[in-house]
Amino acid sequence: MHFDLPTLFSLLALQSLVLALALPVLMGWHQLSPGGRHAQAAMTLHGVGWLLLVLAPEQGNRWVGALAMAAIAAALSALWFAIAQWLGPRRGRRLMLALPALAALLYLLSFGSFSLRTSSSNALFCAQLLLLCLALIQAPKGMEPELVRASWRWRGLLLGCLAVMALLTGGRAALAALHESAYPSFATPHPLNTLSMVLSVLAVPLTMAAMLAAWRGEAENAFQRLAQTDVLTGLCNRRAFLSRSVDHLSMARRYKEPLALMMLDIDFLKALNDKHGPEMGDRALALFGRCLQEQKRLGDLVGRVGGEEFAVLMMRCDAQGPEALDKRLREALALKAPAELGFALDFSAGWARLRHGDRDVEDLMRRAETALYEAKRTGRGRLLAEPGLEG
Repeated sequence: MHFDLPTLFSLLALQSLVLALALPVLMGWHQLSPGGRHAQAAMTLHGVGWLLLVLAPEQGNRWVGALAMAAIAAALSALWFAIAQWLGPRRGRRLMLALPALAALLYLLSFGSFSLRTSSSNALFCAQLLLLCLALIQAPKGMEPELVRASWRWRGLLLGCLAVMALLTGGRAALAALHESAYPSFATPHPLNTLSMVLSVLAVPLTMAAMLAAWRGEAENAFQRLAQTDVLTGLCNRRAFLSRSVDHLSMARRYKEPLALMMLDIDFLKALNDKHGPEMGDRALALFGRCLQEQKRLGDLVGRVGGEEFAVLMMRCDAQGPEALDKRLREALALKAPAELGFALDFSAGWARLRHGDRDVEDLMRRAETALYEAKRTGRGRLLAEPGLEG
């Protein structure tokens, strides 16, 4: 079967541009995620780069060729940023930002020698493809375990495409550097050159499929985080708090470490809503949640478990732990509430300690709530321990 390389060049450019237009249609026009936008940019730049490569030999213009190199390198960098959005921060951000300019510069400096400019450009693209493979192999960050396992489907597909292209691109770099007579022009029908172009045409739709799967995984991860997060405060909601507390209780029992649970309730929130309006009440809740998150110890679990009720699960915590957190939180609110809300904000709290017979965290919550209600009954604005608890 005979493959015409100029036709393959044109097909690759057209294919990339059409798929770039299809991405926002499939993902949505107005709610395209950052990862989706980078993926669309990658596909667009890839198509523009190959279109310029088709035009460059005919015009004999080094600047068109340099722009083509920059576009292709920028496409790979945009794909790297898409992966970083989908899988969490990756190493190499500054390098990826610099590589498009470096690709254009290398092309311009080596323009007098086809062998040198072709080998250096392909070597740079090979290195960039390998960096993309490394970004895909690195463990995802901030993703639920089941979504990490699911991500290997699209990561494996994309990794396979990029690894094959890295191998072929490296081969083209070596061919141009060591066997210039066998590779006298960019469109030379050398078997390696032809194989590279055929596989590129096949890799583009596969990459598109991987991008769509990654975008779907990103959306699922966002929905799962949303289902476990209180929108107003950014803390765990009750369901997530109860679920995550299981590991905390298991660790405390396994290593025989003390564990305490605090329940906190904003005082007079209903009166605040009646006087200042529900929007100000929401601001008060958000401020309280933020201050609680800032004042907790590293490793403590914080959640909004009711309308104006919050919970803090404190690992390795003796009787002084709840008292210290209570004091820090009151001081923070005394400083920030008048400045941000225009009025003081106070709370009542109760706490309980993990006992041998506790089945789950809800047993602690019931006892801590008993102490909380007693604190409210006896004047509010104070912290009390569960009934019968020694200091």
